[in-house]
Amino acid sequence: VQLVESGGGLVQPGGSLRLSCAASGFTFSSYVMSWYRQAPGKAREWVAGISSGGGSRNYVDSVKGRFTISRDNAQNTVYLQMNSLKPEDTAVYYCFMRSTGRDYWGQGTQVTVSS
Repeated sequence: VQLVESGGGLVQPGGSLRLSCAASGFTFSSYVMSWYRQAPGKAREWVAGISSGGGSRNYVDSVKGRFTISRDNAQNTVYLQMNSLKPEDTAVYYCFMRSTGRDYWGQGTQVTVSS
């Protein structure tokens, strides 16, 4: 299993970024996929999740209305569209998949929101 994030960077408050997570080594379309983030000095927190078919999506309250999770099962990729970014969104963002008996994480991509 491999999860590779991309799309992070430095953005001004109010700006947008789209993160991507390219998955391989498993049947992508069969698994729930999630995004987590970890800010400096804080615990890693769940941000958003999407069902295997994409019909169900859930978000942490702090990003509702600003972030959108989506997936392309033909491309084995999950996305996180982040709009109206705030300084408190600054964190390393991780792609996550849970299979039977094991958790899989990507290497993370840094998102910095600052003027």
